[in-house]
Amino acid sequence: MISLLNAERLRAAGLRWSPAPGDRFTLRSEQLEDQVFTISDMVVEAHRYETGIVLGFNGTTEWALDSVRQEDALWLPREDQLRDLLGRTFRSLARSTDGRYQVLVELASRPEQVFTADTAEDAYAEALLALVSAAREPVA
Repeated sequence: MISLLNAERLRAAGLRWSPAPGDRFTLRSEQLEDQVFTISDMVVEAHRYETGIVLGFNGTTEWALDSVRQEDALWLPREDQLRDLLGRTFRSLARSTDGRYQVLVELASRPEQVFTADTAEDAYAEALLALVSAAREPVA
């Protein structure tokens, strides 16, 4: 699973989340940050309103939490979602001899780059952060 640090960094970099079934998230609260929730029509549904998206808990949780604003949730993108976001820049994922994961990407007009992390999700996240950063750089 992606680290909370990298999930926060992606959010700060402007990564947008449109909640869908199967998506994982945590709540931005010290008391609940170790809890991971999954969007599901049976447990947590994304309700779209003119004022924004609200994540509704459908009464199956044991504690009193009815709903939270999307802004209070932190998306924890899965490996496949991160890979899809890399799009055509993605070249490969490999496991190194030390057990860490390496993601190889090719950003426009740059040499291939390798991003290494303890989990595949974090290696993808590092690559995605580089892609977002490169997209923001002014063209010379």
